Amino acid sequence: MKRRLVITVILALCALLIAGAPAFAQGGASKVATLPNIVLVHGAWADGSSWSEIIPLLQAKGYNVTAPQFPLTTMKDNLARLRQVLSDQTGPTILVGHSFGGQIITSLGTDAPNVVGLVYIAAFGLDEGESIGKLLEGAPPTPALAHLRFDAQGFAWMPEEDFVKHFASDVDPAKAKEMYAVQQPIFGAALAEVMTTPTWKSQPSWYMVATNDEAIPPDAERLFAKRMGATVVEVEASHVPMVSKPEEVVKLIETAVAAVSK
Repeated sequence: MKRRLVITVILALCALLIAGAPAFAQGGASKVATLPNIVLVHGAWADGSSWSEIIPLLQAKGYNVTAPQFPLTTMKDNLARLRQVLSDQTGPTILVGHSFGGQIITSLGTDAPNVVGLVYIAAFGLDEGESIGKLLEGAPPTPALAHLRFDAQGFAWMPEEDFVKHFASDVDPAKAKEMYAVQQPIFGAALAEVMTTPTWKSQPSWYMVATNDEAIPPDAERLFAKRMGATVVEVEASHVPMVSKPEEVVKLIETAVAAVSK
């Protein structure tokens, strides 16, 4: 009799555990789902692999991370790729843009479904009516951009010496040469495209100033951040802090996550 009672109790407990398993699984999934998606937008003379140092750090924290390749041709083409990626995200999304990637995420305007925040990493953050070309006019080119080579199709390439010594000056030279080898050139005419209503006027923003940047002057980065009312951090880094200071970049992204999750 006692044995039968014990068996009955065990079977009942098993039934409860089995019935409860989906609920436990759903509870775990729900917790992960509360984290926003992170979409990483690379800049000129780079590709999605420029985020390779921070992708595993974010994934280890449970984030769904996407680092697509952008054509760096017309803004229409770049936005088409970004919207394609955004349409595939489920739930809120934080956009992280580096360099020209800042121009891309800023160009979404008010039509930014599921986007809940913008993080700029040494990036352009123009206002309405501005273009990168106009911004650069009248000033000597920065060391990283002083010797760009334009090919027959109108794409600008960065020489290896400038890439290693100025673009990625605080990165191990072997790694910098690898980054140089996979650089994606930018269509020169893209620099003349004029900004419409910037996304940062309707989204909260965070900005990382790279104090040793030799591509975008640090003072220009500070100006972008101030105009957009961004939360600002400064790091002693070259133009590519996501490679040389990945922990600091992840920390800023998580600061943005904490703010939009309140």
